[in-house]
Amino acid sequence: MSEQCRAQFDAEVSFANGGGLRTEGFRLDIPGREITDEDLAALFVRHLGLLMVAEVRISAKTIIEEPHKGGRGVAAGEPGTGRRLVELSHVIRDGMTTLPGWPGPQIGDWLTFAASRANYAPGTEFRVARIDMIANTGTYLDTPAHRWADGEDLTGVPLDRLADLPGVVVRVPAGTRAVDRLMLAPYEVAGRAVLLHTGWSAHFGTERYGAPEAPHLTGDAAEALADAGAALVGIDSINIDDMSPAAGGVRPAHSTLLAAGIPIVEHLTGLDALPPSGFRFTAVPPRIAGMGTFPVRAFAVVGD
Repeated sequence: MSEQCRAQFDAEVSFANGGGLRTEGFRLDIPGREITDEDLAALFVRHLGLLMVAEVRISAKTIIEEPHKGGRGVAAGEPGTGRRLVELSHVIRDGMTTLPGWPGPQIGDWLTFAASRANYAPGTEFRVARIDMIANTGTYLDTPAHRWADGEDLTGVPLDRLADLPGVVVRVPAGTRAVDRLMLAPYEVAGRAVLLHTGWSAHFGTERYGAPEAPHLTGDAAEALADAGAALVGIDSINIDDMSPAAGGVRPAHSTLLAAGIPIVEHLTGLDALPPSGFRFTAVPPRIAGMGTFPVRAFAVVGD
């Protein structure tokens, strides 16, 4: 495996049109252990998308052996592998809890190996499993029919809203409850799968997962995503809306996004393994008529 390194450094930026920017302890993926201050400054400017930079002064630089996190300068993943697949779904297990208080799936056999032997030639046997579950189990997709009686169901959402979408990850600072319009402002979301990385998936399967402080998307932010033309919105929290008692049962994010035909994927996991952008996202359910939600195998393809 090739060694992956990141640089930790302080940077002071001066802009040609006036003003400046200073960072301390910034960490950035680098292509190799040997990197000049000039090359590091160029990577830094590209990573942040800074314009009209006059000068970047690098100080306190150290090189750390650490896996790449991804960015505009250096792609995440082992160099030279071409592409990798990133799993973004929770495993569905017998009796698991997705939403506290809601029933978990029951998984068993409809036909066992032993019972099947009577139907086939000696040495030939099969198992057919059976699952009984509610549609909102594990990592699942919400379609417009989940919120609106006349909305498109699982059969009506086109594949170009679900598969091979260019993706962008919105990193939500730890302790943030409400993802608002301002937090989304730096991101280009048109035609993209917008994935909100809150870190709350660490509590999946525990009582804390359903706590009132679970992160969510505000109604105002949902309107911004709809107006900007997002293709899909996902979150690694228990709900894209505020589920606390103070919210009073209002669901503005669901209402706005699904009214605009924008599918929602809830209960994602593993978003920390994705770069900020430059990946393709897929979350496709079966084509079942009359259902508005269903589990998906969500994943991303990260390439060169």
